[in-house]
Amino acid sequence: MQVIVTEERVEVRLSRWQKVLGLMRDINVPRGDVSDVKLVQDAIRPALESGLKVGLRLPWLYFVARTIRLDEVFVVRRGVPALSFAVDGEGTLRRVLLSTPNAEELARELAP
Repeated sequence: MQVIVTEERVEVRLSRWQKVLGLMRDINVPRGDVSDVKLVQDAIRPALESGLKVGLRLPWLYFVARTIRLDEVFVVRRGVPALSFAVDGEGTLRRVLLSTPNAEELARELAP
């Protein structure tokens, strides 16, 4: 997975296997639609507590999944900090949680 932040967009490029097993596509969000940016140290817990999901789920280890309502996306791994942000635009997606080694740097970059 690769997270690319520009002045106009936040783009999450998933690997082929993440797309197939996670039953999802790459994520593109206009930068103006990103809010409530947070750094999450233990990203597995929110993924477990979010309810029913579709996609790859290895509880307490790894998630590449979406909620049944398709409003939340989880690409999280145990022991790796995560970037969390809300999506305010049109469409069903409302929250994204992504484990990445540079989550702290991305959170600072996206914070208002």
